[in-house]
Amino acid sequence: MRNVYDAVGGQQFFDELVERFYANLELNRLLRPLYPEDLALPRSRLAEFLAQYWGGPHCYSDKRGHPRLRKRHAPFNISVYERNAWMDCMRTALLDMAMPEHIRDDMLEYFDNAATHLINTTKANTAANSTRDSGNQTHTINFQ
Repeated sequence: MRNVYDAVGGQQFFDELVERFYANLELNRLLRPLYPEDLALPRSRLAEFLAQYWGGPHCYSDKRGHPRLRKRHAPFNISVYERNAWMDCMRTALLDMAMPEHIRDDMLEYFDNAATHLINTTKANTAANSTRDSGNQTHTINFQ
């Protein structure tokens, strides 16, 4: 029995999905400031993580250890607004990809659950300027 990784065409599918996701994210005023200016490393990590999760090689864990998604995202204030914006970017990317409908449904369900699991605050980011510390660098969000 083939796994999802094989059924969608392997690493190339996940690389393309992540490229589409980040193209959407780059236009999102709420999310873009949470990411480093150079998106090459986040792109690579997300593609490796997703490939591994859906049955591909364990490149992500070999390089980074256990995914620990909640712990890795803890430095960021993630409210339902960031969660929904992230889901919009991923949903749009996923709906643009060719794949069997049942796999798309499974992926949408996974992303929905994972994004909800990462919510760690009830506070909306409504301030005109807010600053966040990602642990490595400070990001400033300007909504004006």
